[in-house]
Amino acid sequence: MRTLVDIPEEDIRWLDRAAADAGTSRTAMVREAVASLRAGRSRRAIDDYFGMWRDRSDIPDGIAYQRLIRSGAPR
Repeated sequence: MRTLVDIPEEDIRWLDRAAADAGTSRTAMVREAVASLRAGRSRRAIDDYFGMWRDRSDIPDGIAYQRLIRSGAPR
């Protein structure tokens, strides 16, 4: 899909030099940048969720958490 994006002239010159150095096109460089940004954000989301229990030393695992919830005890 085609998209129109306003990029400052200085950034376009840098992008053209980087593309020439890499032996690729400006378009390919922009696609790669978007893919990299997207992957980075996905990775951060995963890291945030996998770290949910790091400050919960009072609850050793998911089973203990389920028991706590089912008991009605305050969290």
